[in-house]
Amino acid sequence: MLKSYTTVLLFSALSCYANAEDMSIAVGGFYSHSDSSMDVTNPALGNEFKLDFESDLELKEKQFLPFFEFKYQFSDTNHVIVDWKQLHREGVTQGVDQAFQMQIDDTVYDVKADTELSTTLNIDIARLSYGHDFYQSDDLTFGLSIGVHAMFIETGFEGSINSCNASTLVNNICTEQPIPSMVDESVTAPLPNLGIYANYNLAPGWELKTHAQYFQIKLDDVDGRLIDIKAEVEAHINGRWYMSAAFTYYQVDVDIEQDTHQDSVANHNVSYSFIGPMISVSYKF
Repeated sequence: MLKSYTTVLLFSALSCYANAEDMSIAVGGFYSHSDSSMDVTNPALGNEFKLDFESDLELKEKQFLPFFEFKYQFSDTNHVIVDWKQLHREGVTQGVDQAFQMQIDDTVYDVKADTELSTTLNIDIARLSYGHDFYQSDDLTFGLSIGVHAMFIETGFEGSINSCNASTLVNNICTEQPIPSMVDESVTAPLPNLGIYANYNLAPGWELKTHAQYFQIKLDDVDGRLIDIKAEVEAHINGRWYMSAAFTYYQVDVDIEQDTHQDSVANHNVSYSFIGPMISVSYKF
């Protein structure tokens, strides 16, 4: 719920100050080819390994996912953008090939080999960005952007899962009663992103837009990275309606360090990347 409220508040705050003629709203989706993993521990050997959400846990590699974007142009060279991407997937595996263990806060979760497991991986990304055009001509615009974004990550497992307090883990084994499911919800602090963009008028009613954004920062116990590269062609359809087709590469990595007393329990890590086409329809007020 927190991610929904945050997005709504960002949109509402900008709408209150925007003049109607300076706003645009885009709604669309992207067909992603996803690659995601989590660092976990082999309880028998005590070594860390990557648990692959696609090959090990049967999450779909290819899926059509939605996004929304709100833009407010408050002068000839300055604008603000709020956007939101939803990366939600679920999968069921009839038997986990390898036992794994992970720790969240002070609790250790233990999944045995051959366990039937339902997995959820939901990542929502909300971004607020300011852009300034530092070069403009009749057909070409260059600009720099700076902003912040927050990631809302929900990782869930449902099945026969043992759990115990980290301090009671004996020989890498949880001896307490199984639980039916576990869910970890993590929210990153607002993290910065820097970028550059360029727009070029191809012909009347046709515009080529490109942007690249990057950040990597370590803040307290969270280490995060984002790469966002997109090239799109926007066409004027009719009146105030526009359509865009784009190709995008997007990668987010989040490492959350755990204050553990057991060296054999891995830190919590989620890596997600996708590459693929994106389409959207926008209305400019």
